Amino acid sequence: MAHINQNTFTFLKDLQNNNTREWFAEEKERYEAALADVRLFVADLIIELSKFDPHITTDIQANKCLFRIYRDTRFSKDKTPYKNWFGAGISKDGRKLDGPEYYIHISPENSFIACGYWRPEKKHLDAIRQEIDYNGDKFNRIVAELKEVGGLELETEDKLKRPPAGYDADHAAIEFLKLKSFVAHKALSNTDLTDKKALDNIIACYKTMLPLKQYLHEAIDND
Repeated sequence: MAHINQNTFTFLKDLQNNNTREWFAEEKERYEAALADVRLFVADLIIELSKFDPHITTDIQANKCLFRIYRDTRFSKDKTPYKNWFGAGISKDGRKLDGPEYYIHISPENSFIACGYWRPEKKHLDAIRQEIDYNGDKFNRIVAELKEVGGLELETEDKLKRPPAGYDADHAAIEFLKLKSFVAHKALSNTDLTDKKALDNIIACYKTMLPLKQYLHEAIDND
């Protein structure tokens, strides 16, 4: 089955240690090979996701899911020109969806997969909070199942310090209502991604995350 080639991690590690335009130009063939490796893996992910998530179809192009490796340094103190990782957001609109999606991050030291909705726009954030207010028991069950079935946690660091407007501090679901993002993630090692069962294992994890994604789709009426 599909997996990430070890050479992709070697390239990213070397890029991290030699992040200059001159080095990158000399190693362009290695970059193209690593990019092709990741693109193929993302294409396989799309095919497998389409088998159980109606929001994902095989018409989605892997290229449109991948983030560019070139950094925008105009407003950053860090002027290194390239990211030392590959990332892909998988949704019906590739990486540009304003809604729930799958994400994969491939880095020598910080690989992970995630699923959910990162920093929803105000209209969607209000709708999700309203759904949690009305149907908090279901959200609680989903979060519990993430942990029980897949050993996964809902990320809770991206949150307000105080209750959002319109909600009391003693609301039963106040800690969820304070969230600004609704995402579950799982850290991955290099070995997890180079293993021949990498695709199977990641898809199994995404299936565990699917109820969270479906809940978010329903909250924002995202057909």
